[in-house]
Amino acid sequence: MNTNWNHYYSLVKKLSLLCGQWPYQKPVTRLFCLILMTLSTLSMIIPQIAKFVTCDGNLQCILQTMSAYLLTTITLVKLYTCYFNRCKMKVLIDQLFVDWDELETPEEYEILKKYASNGRRYSLGYSLYYYFGVYVFVSMSLVPQVLDVVSPLNQSRPILPVYPGYYFIDERKYFFYIYTHAMMAWEIAVTVIVSHDCMLLIYIEHVCSIFTLVGFRFEQLIYNDAMKILHSHTSDAYLRKHIAFSVYTHRKALKFAQLIGDTFSLTLTIQLALNTVMISITLLQVTQQQADILQLIRYVMYVVGQLVHLFCLSFEGQKLIDHSLQTRDKIYNSLWYETPPKSQKMLLFVMQKSLQPIFLSASKIYIFSMENFTMIMQTSMSYFTVLSSLE
Repeated sequence: MNTNWNHYYSLVKKLSLLCGQWPYQKPVTRLFCLILMTLSTLSMIIPQIAKFVTCDGNLQCILQTMSAYLLTTITLVKLYTCYFNRCKMKVLIDQLFVDWDELETPEEYEILKKYASNGRRYSLGYSLYYYFGVYVFVSMSLVPQVLDVVSPLNQSRPILPVYPGYYFIDERKYFFYIYTHAMMAWEIAVTVIVSHDCMLLIYIEHVCSIFTLVGFRFEQLIYNDAMKILHSHTSDAYLRKHIAFSVYTHRKALKFAQLIGDTFSLTLTIQLALNTVMISITLLQVTQQQADILQLIRYVMYVVGQLVHLFCLSFEGQKLIDHSLQTRDKIYNSLWYETPPKSQKMLLFVMQKSLQPIFLSASKIYIFSMENFTMIMQTSMSYFTVLSSLE
């Protein structure tokens, strides 16, 4: 299992170690990382609050400041979710080890390997996208400075703030100090966000692999092994033993999915609410006529980043729903009627458990799925319309 862990989950582990979210870290190390990440985030929140105060009731200024302020708030929510759910996170990771160790055939190993590879690939792509996106977003503040050198005007071009904030100093004179701080602080914040999201992604991919494994075992049991020994003296005992083992695996998958929901439900609720507001506010900034081309590009990037975040959660939520239902379908489409009556009752128990889909939810108020993803987009557009009418 160590080899599997190092190959498929090393990225998530390294990111979690940096953020103090890895449950097996020493308490002192975890606390140190937590304090460091918190201070880094607060170093951005304080200028944002100061900017909010200096807006002096200007709605446009307030909304512009809120778009960045809500993102730093989400960063703290994700950070402390993993920190205070250490025991649950440890149980989830332990279960990953156990499930790999209980594999029986090379085919079962390939199933878990496929989903673990998907999780690794998704995590890598998700991480690179956000790190690169933040780097480009922050670096765009350098464009006016570079243009002043390459193509100078009679007077210096206006400064493009790294993010809406008030630093209590001359921002032009100390621009590169502010820029350096913002680049470091935002990359640290992205590490927290990516670590949390990739960990959730890995867990969902794993539970999907377990549902697939259960369906595979029932298919193999009924189509191959059961039919070969159906008329032998040991058929009933053989079937009951292996069906019981598959039922046990299915129950573990249900408990694993439930534990994921218990761990991340509250933070997903907060993220969903804040993301909806952030999309609406940012869309309002995009439509402002006075926004220059650089600001417009940054606002578009910001909206796209939020949409990618919600899409990934919705995609994984939909995947969890589909995989939780496929066990019922695989049993129903198999030769279950050829098995002994006692075995049929055990299969019926699994089918009953699979009638209701397992889903990723935000406090059981909102279910993450591709259908509901479009609903969130419509809600954000509605808020955007309301905000536009207030301008």
